Amino acid sequence: MGRGKIEIRRIDNITNRQVTFSKRRNGLLKKARELAVLCDAEIGLIIFSSTGKLYDFTSSSMKTVINRYNKAKQDHLQTMHANSELKIWQREATSLRQQLHNLQEKHRQLMGEDINGLSIKELQNLENQLETSLHAIQQKKEQILINEVQELNQKIALMHREKMELCKMLNLCRQENMELNKKVNATKGCRGGSTSANSGSPISICLELSPPQQKINELHEDCPKLGLQLY
Repeated sequence: MGRGKIEIRRIDNITNRQVTFSKRRNGLLKKARELAVLCDAEIGLIIFSSTGKLYDFTSSSMKTVINRYNKAKQDHLQTMHANSELKIWQREATSLRQQLHNLQEKHRQLMGEDINGLSIKELQNLENQLETSLHAIQQKKEQILINEVQELNQKIALMHREKMELCKMLNLCRQENMELNKKVNATKGCRGGSTSANSGSPISICLELSPPQQKINELHEDCPKLGLQLY
């Protein structure tokens, strides 16, 4: 008559628990030794009793076995992590391919292609989208035109200010020219009796100031030109 199965649970009786621990510990150590010899396996076995007592077995060196275990565990985790990342990227690629397909299909529909299978409601939604897009494009176009007009107005205002400054410079040159002419006329009046030794006729001198040539070229066509002349 064979032994009946025992229930795998904590043994409440301390004595029975200690006896069972000793038997199974010895059996486990024996199996570990047999496995190491028969299969040339590297084995490291560590057991702590409920009282904290240590029992261990190793086929070579416990430190060597633990180091090998840590390295294998780390390699396994890295492999699992790489596989996990690979699966994540595969799912991401599948999702992106599906999104690209949907966008391409949507683009064809917006261009009036592949719409034979659409229902009335889908066609209405497509029409609404096109109207909304057209309205947004028109608003953007109007805004760009408004910005360009404002920029042109600013340039015109700047040119007007420059013209006013040039006109002021021209008026200043005129005033200085008039003052120079007055001084020349006054000098000529003082020398009214003197004549030229060669020609016997009086010398008439007219001086005019000329503003910078570059600025004069930029004036409006109706602005008079000035120059230094000797008569």
